[in-house]
Amino acid sequence: MLNFVYKTKPYKHQKTILEDTWSLKEHALFLEMGCGKSKILLDNIAILYGLGKIDSALIVAPKGVYDNWVIGEIPLHLPDYISHQTIKWSPLETKKNQKYREQALKQTFDLTFLIMNVEAFSTRKGTKFAFDFLFHKKAMFAVDESTTIKSPKANRTKNIVRLSKYAEYRRILTGAPVTRSPLDLYTQCEFLDPELLGYSSYYSFRTRYAEMVNRTSGGRSFKQVIGYKRLDELNELLKSFSSRVLKKDCLDLPDKVYITRKIEMTPEQKKTYNEIKKYALSDLYNEQKERQQVSVTSVLTKLLRLHQISCGFTTVDSKENIALKSNA
Repeated sequence: MLNFVYKTKPYKHQKTILEDTWSLKEHALFLEMGCGKSKILLDNIAILYGLGKIDSALIVAPKGVYDNWVIGEIPLHLPDYISHQTIKWSPLETKKNQKYREQALKQTFDLTFLIMNVEAFSTRKGTKFAFDFLFHKKAMFAVDESTTIKSPKANRTKNIVRLSKYAEYRRILTGAPVTRSPLDLYTQCEFLDPELLGYSSYYSFRTRYAEMVNRTSGGRSFKQVIGYKRLDELNELLKSFSSRVLKKDCLDLPDKVYITRKIEMTPEQKKTYNEIKKYALSDLYNEQKERQQVSVTSVLTKLLRLHQISCGFTTVDSKENIALKSNA
């Protein structure tokens, strides 16, 4: 049993997973949404920091999620007795951001969290800063919603996998590790350790677990996946370095709590919303500063456009989606 003082009480499955995996160099948390994988990760980080195994954590998440680590998960679950600093990545060259980046690389007795959006690893600037951080720190490197690195050809996937070797510990978190095919698993697991699946390349992994046929199109030959094989074998491999939890198996989870949040529309949203509501017509400008018109000719289309506007975008007559500033 761990001698660890939790800030928030763990559910049975969270405590079991943490006790079984906290010391492992790499592990996958395949927990369905709502089962608390973020808490397990933060408790794990706190334990390793308390034992002097790490002094920092780099957490990578999609752009729409990474803010929640800063304002939600870390303040909620990290024990108050752990002195820490949380730094959110921004590429903007303001004095404030430059100060934060310098602060992130300093040697300190505080636990340092660096929270980065996964899109930053598509850039040289973001990738270099992550390298500098990992190179100078003893870090836990975690990828939240790890299916964002499932594509072996994507630059961000290549950069994140390449940098993983500089971390002391590695974790991936997702509720559904397979979104399109079992081949989604390869680079997620490669991030943890290239040896886990027993294949040195994506293509040898694909040959083992995918049924393929040769195709020709436009004078070009290629292999097309038509099915999958040996999935029982693959599942057994995954069990050796992952934890899988479904909501239906967690008897002590509380009932869902529904919260109504009121979000004020921005002036741009209000203007467009009122024009569509009153005149069924509005003018907008796309990223190229080109004037675009949105018009509606039926009640159903009007309702759809009003809903879109309240969500922060709308479809103009040319079928282009144009973003609107939003407080959401």
